[in-house]
Amino acid sequence: MIDVLSALLVLAGVGFYLTGSIGLLRLPDLYSRLHALTKADNLGLGLLVAGLALHSQELLTVLKLLLIWLAVLAASAASAHLIARHARRQETTS
Repeated sequence: MIDVLSALLVLAGVGFYLTGSIGLLRLPDLYSRLHALTKADNLGLGLLVAGLALHSQELLTVLKLLLIWLAVLAASAASAHLIARHARRQETTS
């Protein structure tokens, strides 16, 4: 049962990655693309981590996966903010 749930979580995570990639290619402006990509990737990675954590046998591995997810959340938010701020500054100076 845990293996099935783990596989479903991993597949859902991959689905969110795919959705975010499609949003990156299809949405009209930078801000919409950033929003779609960061939200879908963060949730996709969270689901992947949850699926892998269920499959793991060691608590240390689960904690490492959680730390990786939190680091990616922080990096994703910071990089999206910097990209949006740079784009906004370019719009106002042009």
